[in-house]
Formats: sequence, structure tokens, C-alpha cells
Amino acid sequence: MQHIHDLLDLRAVTPVFQPLIDLATGRVVGYEALSRGPAGSPWESPAALFAAARAAGREAELDWICRAVAYRAALAAGFGPELTLFVNMEPTAWRAGCPADLVPIFDAARDRLRVVTEMTERAIAADPAALLSAAESCREAGWGVALDDVGADPMSLALMPFVHPDVVKLDMGLLHAPDDPATARVVAAVSAYAETSGAVVLAEGIETARHLAVARTMGATVGQGWHFGRPAPLPETTPAAARLPLLPAPARGDRTPFEIVSAVRPVTRTTKAQLMPLSRHLEALAGSGPEPPVLLACFQEARHFTAHTAARFQRVAAHSPLVAALGIGLPAEPAPGVRGASLGDDRLRGEWNVIVVGPHRAAALVARDLGDNGPEADRRFDFALTHDRGLAAEAARSLLHQLAPVNVPALL
Repeated sequence: MQHIHDLLDLRAVTPVFQPLIDLATGRVVGYEALSRGPAGSPWESPAALFAAARAAGREAELDWICRAVAYRAALAAGFGPELTLFVNMEPTAWRAGCPADLVPIFDAARDRLRVVTEMTERAIAADPAALLSAAESCREAGWGVALDDVGADPMSLALMPFVHPDVVKLDMGLLHAPDDPATARVVAAVSAYAETSGAVVLAEGIETARHLAVARTMGATVGQGWHFGRPAPLPETTPAAARLPLLPAPARGDRTPFEIVSAVRPVTRTTKAQLMPLSRHLEALAGSGPEPPVLLACFQEARHFTAHTAARFQRVAAHSPLVAALGIGLPAEPAPGVRGASLGDDRLRGEWNVIVVGPHRAAALVARDLGDNGPEADRRFDFALTHDRGLAAEAARSLLHQLAPVNVPALL
């Protein structure tokens, strides 16, 4: 095999599998599929394999190939309905579409396998619309979603509610630094999410009995690592498995933030002048604390995103995982570090929204313009306010679909 193109054309990728273990019973709940290039080739390691595919402009195709060969192996091994297969996915591959020759494998997998698709928080910031659409596609098949490497980047905590993962995978670095205050913050945020959602917490990188004990104190109920088994081909006989629970899918649809929140919260009528202090208070929440939240806002029109507003949003964006401003005529980056989107939805054009979602707090101010023609400060709005985490996250998801993808460096 002389070239990376030959490897990809031949689909010459080999899957290996690492067991996932129920920490209470020691039973297998599933396997994570990992990919390798041809043994002895320059592309044997996954890092080299993906780097070469990226350089050749075929990274998305490789992503589909890796999942397809994992599905094919699991199907051949006779995975039963109790056994869960974990696979990694870059949501950008969802935009590219499945290669035609791999479609039959994916169709068979949807019919016969129980899959959890792993995604990372950097995909949310890079292409939130693709990530949410990919997650919805997985759930339509009855599959689950996992958020991978949580804790490797503190910003992943603020982005967790948007993925609404069935499984939260604690980064292996946390097990090696259990006394670090940053580890405690991650564990507290993940525990809060797991308690309210019912999500499973999985600890990666368990290599010793001590790691296992630490994982349990961090709230993990499922573990993965060399202590239980190294990546290898699937066993000839798959073990009796403990079924991994999945969550109900989050609410979806085409409602706007105002429609979402006002359906369950009281609506009050007031003027723009009276709403401004409340709007700025929510913006200030996004700029405070050790774990800055996501900030999303609708401004109706670009003229309302003033120089002073741009400066405030730029300050928040300097240390927040995602800050976005939406409005008619707003460019892709209306201020340094701030994502922008020009609205095409007529319903959103009439809304003024400020939504803040972080690891430990959430709030949404949603308002609808009544169409007054008088002085700017006297323009009237119907508005509703919520601090309910689920409502704020649902309102935010409706805006994330409006954001176009950006190019970010690929990480492995």
C-alpha cells in the first residue's frame, strides 16, 4: 500500500475494542471501538492515520470508514440487544454524508445494534448545527450520545447541556489529579448534570485499583482502561452484558426561544428601557465566575449590536467557550471571538433574547417586539424570564441551529 488514498479506497482500517465495565457488578456493558491503520505502515496509529487523511482532504470519509468497520465487526460477533457499542464521530462528517458503499453496513447497524456515539465539546463550538443534527439522527435510530474527554478542557462543562449526553466520559487526566481544585469543579458539575438528567458517568483511563477507587468517588458507575482490558479484537464469544440505560431524547422542533419559554412561564409587557437593565444583568452573569457559561443573544437587527455591546461581548468571549450574537445584517464575527449569524427566520427577527447556560447556572430572558413606531426606549415587548436549566438549554439549542460552522484545528 503506497499511499493514503490506496488505504482509504480499500477501506483498510482495522477496529479494536476496549471493554466498558459496570463498576458495581464487574459485568461488561459494552465496548468502545478504536481504529488502527495497517500494521507496520506509516498510518498504523490513529493520530497518523487521521493526519494523513486530513492532508488528503478525506478526513470525513475516514470517519465514516472507522465507524463502518466497527459496525461490521460487531454485527459479525452477534452483538445482542444488551451489549452497547461505543463509536467516535466527528459531526463534520455528518455534513459530508455516508459513502455509498458503506450505506448497507449503516442500515444493518441501525436495525441490529445498540450504539452510543461519542462526540467532543470542541465540535459544539466549531459546528453546533452539525453536532445537534448528528445527535438527533443518532437518537432517531434509538441510539445514545456520549460527551467525550470531559475535564480535558474546562469549557466542556458549559457546553454539556446542549449535547444532553446519555453518557459523560470523564477524561483520564482527572484520575491522575484527584486533589486538584480544577478536578473537584469538573466532578461537581458532572455530578450535578448526572443527578438532574439521569446520565451515566464513565471514567476513562482506569489502570490500577487506586484509579478504580478514585473513579467511584467521582461518581462513575462505568469504567474503562487497562485495569479491565487493553484494546484488542472482539472475543469469539461476547459476554452476557448489563444493559446501559439511555435518556429520553431532549425536546426538539422549530420553536423560537420566546415560544419555548413563554409557553410555561408568565409573560409581562414592558418597554425596552425597562428591559435593558435585566438584559445587561444576564450578560454580566456570563462574564463572571471561574467557569464562564455560554452566552447567546438575538438583537433583531445589526444596529442594536452597538459598539458598547460589542465590547461587552468581546470581553466575555475572551474566556467563554461560545459567545454568539444573531440579528439581521450581523456578520460571521461581529466582534473578536464572537460568533455571528444574520437571521433568516422571520419569527426570530421579532425577538430579543439573552440566554446564559453554564455548569452551575442558567437563565434566559426572551422578549417579543410588539411593533411600536415610537421612540426607541418606549418600544414595547412581551417578555418572560426563566432560571430553569432545561428551559434555558432548550431555548439555546434553538439558536445554535442558526450558527454556521467555523474552521478549527483538529485535535486527536
